[in-house]
Amino acid sequence: MVQEQDIRDQVSGALGDDFTVAGVSVTPAGKRRVARITVERPLDDPIGDTPVEPLTLDEIADATRLVSDALDASDVMGSQPYTLEVSTPGTDRPLTEPMHFRRTVGRLVEVAHGGQTTTGRVLATTEDGVDLQIAGTKKQPPRTEHILFADISKGVAQVEFNRPGASDADETKD
Repeated sequence: MVQEQDIRDQVSGALGDDFTVAGVSVTPAGKRRVARITVERPLDDPIGDTPVEPLTLDEIADATRLVSDALDASDVMGSQPYTLEVSTPGTDRPLTEPMHFRRTVGRLVEVAHGGQTTTGRVLATTEDGVDLQIAGTKKQPPRTEHILFADISKGVAQVEFNRPGASDADETKD
């Protein structure tokens, strides 16, 4: 049986300081297996207010080559054939660690805490929590709220098609 931790150790060494392994899963698929490795840009510090750029397609291709070479050079996958998939964590990844929130600076998130749900834009992460910019309503002006990581029971990034600050290069001008 393939041990996911053994795979993680093997590919982490091959990826070096260029990428971080976010997850490893191996699932059966008929006579083959599917090895899914998720990678992301390494971060030195979970505290900050600077947006983290996602990996480019070229960087994911580089990571795929490194992972493939590492798995081919070892016996960690055993003799059964497998299909390799290398990607980045999707928007459906739950935000469970301070580093996850750090990666969402500038993005809209929904956070469950203390029996309530708050939706806001991540401004920054601190040692103990996350600062969210909460949109104003008819009854309340916009505000900033600090939510402690210890109080967060669930967090998810929201998908935005027209994120503020996005490039206007795609818009046509008359």
